[in-house]
Amino acid sequence: MALVALLAGCQHAPRPVPPAASTWVNSLGMVFVQVPAGRFWMGGVPPVEMLAQTYPQLEKKRFTDLIDEAPTHEVHIRRAFYLGQHEVTVRQFQRFVEASGYQPESEADGTGGYGYNPQYDPATTQRGDAFEGRLPRYSWRNPGFAQGPDHPVVNITWNDAQALARWLSRTEDHRYRLPTEAEWEYACRAGTRTLYPHGDDPQGLVRVANTFDQDAAPLWPRWRNHALAGSDGHAFTSPVGSYAANAFGLHDMLGNAWEWVADWHDDNYYAHSPEADPQGPAEGGVRVRRGGSWHTWSFYARCGFRNWNTPQTRYPLVGMRLVREIAPMAAPRPPSP
Repeated sequence: MALVALLAGCQHAPRPVPPAASTWVNSLGMVFVQVPAGRFWMGGVPPVEMLAQTYPQLEKKRFTDLIDEAPTHEVHIRRAFYLGQHEVTVRQFQRFVEASGYQPESEADGTGGYGYNPQYDPATTQRGDAFEGRLPRYSWRNPGFAQGPDHPVVNITWNDAQALARWLSRTEDHRYRLPTEAEWEYACRAGTRTLYPHGDDPQGLVRVANTFDQDAAPLWPRWRNHALAGSDGHAFTSPVGSYAANAFGLHDMLGNAWEWVADWHDDNYYAHSPEADPQGPAEGGVRVRRGGSWHTWSFYARCGFRNWNTPQTRYPLVGMRLVREIAPMAAPRPPSP
């Protein structure tokens, strides 16, 4: 059963019109693509039978734990916006740090971040992986594996992402921010209704995204049966834009690095969120991240999957992508005589 069939009763919503070739390059070299206003259907849990057929390697309990993806609800994104064509890169983040003097949390608090260590014994951890931390030797500069300047920056906290957005807003007189969760999913789907922008087949991710596949499986033999049967060419992060863009011209919306979004997380938010431009709960304890990473199983690299961490979390799987609002910031009013 296709996901489109599951949502057959919701077909009256118009598909968003892909944008014309409208881009913007900012002072750090970030390329932004204009995403049009539009409506879409957000969330929704596919039938267990469909999920069991699509992901036969997973136990069914994982399919019943998706309560925060329900219910399916129509969302209206009323204003077009610019969204980063790529995830923020190591080079761009370094330019920000050097120009602003900002000290990322992994360095400022002295506790460091997490990193990959092939000598780390996975048998001693409940997660069964080779990540260790927090340790001062790990940070956005060193996630434990080699990165080029055009790879997505990781080990970035939600607060670090906010600091970058605030600095860009001040220096360029345009408002930068993290996308809302609704904006992110709208941009990821780009007019589609399936599990992934390319369709419902997880194996298709090998062609369009950097997720957990046969390149990464030898490093985590315990999880080998969750790896896609193919190679995307990268065991860790890849240069941004290494794979084809979606219909909105955006790269790596799935895979490579999880992306912080603006919203607090609430399992039940979809049941009462507003139709127009939802901003997420007013308060909470954890912030949402979306999209999966180079280490993410295909089941969790879906357009609708939601994950979360505290705003201080830094991990070698988590990065960011920014929104640049189209209208310039309002000029301050002159003081009264």
